[in-house]
Amino acid sequence: MGMSVGGKRGIVSEMNVVPLIDILLVLLVIFMIIPVYSKGEEALIPQASTDKSPAPSPETVVVIQVFADGTLKINQEPVTFDKLGARIEEIFKQRATRVAFIRGDQPVEFGVVANVIDVMHNSGIASVGLLTPDLEKAF
Repeated sequence: MGMSVGGKRGIVSEMNVVPLIDILLVLLVIFMIIPVYSKGEEALIPQASTDKSPAPSPETVVVIQVFADGTLKINQEPVTFDKLGARIEEIFKQRATRVAFIRGDQPVEFGVVANVIDVMHNSGIASVGLLTPDLEKAF
């Protein structure tokens, strides 16, 4: 803020706007650069089917069940968390499509499901779907 004393007008107080403009320009540059460097997670949104191909049979669908007590099952076959990656690789060794689903119990923690998804991605599963009760009725 500038101030001049004397003269015919008396005391005059004027605000110095140059520092405010400098701050404004710096903020403008910062907010222009931030979107370039920020990258979020990509989410695949389900699309409506355009072809009339038959629905996959239950034998070809791989469902990994995560229970509240920490046990796992692959298509009703019990498996331990340590052997999950090797079992998934064995199942998908002969398959062309690498898609699997996860179904969790109601009280299961998301961290457990996230660990299973991580093991699935490390085993080469391209797409992981989450089964909901409505989607499960379709099978």
